[in-house]
Amino acid sequence: MNSEDIIRMAREANLPACHLTHPKALERFAALVAAAEREACAMACVGLTPEWPDQPGIAQAERTTMLDCAAAIRARGQA
Repeated sequence: MNSEDIIRMAREANLPACHLTHPKALERFAALVAAAEREACAMACVGLTPEWPDQPGIAQAERTTMLDCAAAIRARGQA
């Protein structure tokens, strides 16, 4: 997401024009919102219930996949 995207979305959200004159503040706000959404998605992955809890090997593989997905989502914020 670049500054043009952020300003476009701010306009779509009907933010007052005075907010659009501070693009760096909008970028910081957008980064905070994106980080919160990434963390919520990562936590949703971590919170999934294994479908095969009675099969330890499969359950462990499922858990590893859940944690890998959470890590991949969190890593998107590192780029």
